[in-house]
Amino acid sequence: MPASEARAKDLAARLSALGLTTRVEPHATYTSIEAEVPGALPAELWREVLEVVAEADRFGLVASSLTGRTLWAAVNKAVPATGNVRGPGRQR
Repeated sequence: MPASEARAKDLAARLSALGLTTRVEPHATYTSIEAEVPGALPAELWREVLEVVAEADRFGLVASSLTGRTLWAAVNKAVPATGNVRGPGRQR
């Protein structure tokens, strides 16, 4: 399992341990973690949740009167290192 995927699963497990239901979904360049946030989340729990998602490469919160609050985080997949990034004959 790639390190980025393991990191994303670890973040999801830690959010689940705090009582949030999570979803992990791989994408081409990152892995996303989403969690529905209940309306009555105590302040101390918010602090713990933010400590977890702060370890992601980026995170945010989407709030809507129709769908409620969804916390999201993204862990970037590693870009392979190569000396030939521009293709054959394109290096300077």
